[in-house]
Amino acid sequence: MSAFQRAQMYSLQDPNIFNIAVEGLFDDCQDIVKAVSEDLPFKQRQRIGTVNSINWGRISAQVVYYFSAYLRVAGKVGDPVSFAVPSGNFGNVLAGHIARQMGLPIRRLVVATNENNVLHEFFKTGVYRPRASSETWITSSPSMDISKASNFERFVYDVMGRDGRALAALWNQLAQKGQFDLSADPRFKAIASQYGFVSGSSCHADRLNTIREVYQRTGTLIDTHTADGVKVAREFVEPGVPMVVLETALAVKFADTIFEATGQKAPVPSAYEGIENLPQKVVSMPVSVQEVKAFIARHTGL
Repeated sequence: MSAFQRAQMYSLQDPNIFNIAVEGLFDDCQDIVKAVSEDLPFKQRQRIGTVNSINWGRISAQVVYYFSAYLRVAGKVGDPVSFAVPSGNFGNVLAGHIARQMGLPIRRLVVATNENNVLHEFFKTGVYRPRASSETWITSSPSMDISKASNFERFVYDVMGRDGRALAALWNQLAQKGQFDLSADPRFKAIASQYGFVSGSSCHADRLNTIREVYQRTGTLIDTHTADGVKVAREFVEPGVPMVVLETALAVKFADTIFEATGQKAPVPSAYEGIENLPQKVVSMPVSVQEVKAFIARHTGL
C-alpha cells in the first residue's frame, strides 16, 4: 500500500478496529483469510465475516454498476458496450461476466493486468499458472499485485459447463502440479466468442505514459490501476462500440507515481487533509494462520 492508503486504515483509532499487517504479499494475506473462514467452528464462534470479493455479497453488488454504466453510455438499449477492468482478484470483472450472463449487451470484457499477468497468460494461452509470493512483482499498481485470483474459479466453473467435478479436478491438478492447461479444450477456445473475454497487460512505463497522456489531453489525473485499464482498453476499442474503463481509486493514493508521470501533485480531498500526519496503529505479524486466529480470539471477547 502507499503511505496515503496506510494512513486511511492505520489512523482509525476506534477501539474495536484492529489493523494487522502480515509480513508477506496479498496472496499470503488472502490465504490466511480463507483458512480462517474455512475453520467453521472458529468462524461461527468468533462471528467472522469478510468484506471483500471472496464474499458473494460484494460481487452481487458490483453487478449493478455494470447495468448503471451501460444505461449511461449506450445509444439505446440493446446496443453493445465494452468494459475494461483493472484486474487482480478477478471479482469486479466477474461481476461484469454475471451481468453479461443476465443479458446485458456487453460486447467485450477486457481483463487488464499489470506485470503480474497470470490472468492475461491464461486468456492468451489457456495455461493457468499462479506464481509463488517470491515470484510476484511489487509494482506501482499494488492492488493488482496478485497471482492467485480467488474469484477466477467462479468463472472457470462456467467455462467447464458448471460441472463441479470437472472444476474440482482442475484445482486438484493445480494443487499437485502448480498449473493446469485448457489450451486444447474446445471450451477454452470459445471463451472470447461465448463470454466476450479478452486481455492484456501493462507495465510501469505504460502507466507513466498513460497517466501523462490522459492528463495532458483531458486535465484529469487517473490512478495507476486505472491507467493499466486505459492502456489495455485501447487495444480493443471497436468503431461504434463505447468502451468503459472502470476507475479504481483516487490518484492521490499513488501520489509518487502521479508526480513521476506528470510533475504535478495529486490533489488531496479536503476531508483527507493531513491524514498522513495522524497517529497510526497497526500490529505486524508473520504469515501465520494460527497467530492471526489467536489475535482474533484475544480481541473479540468471545
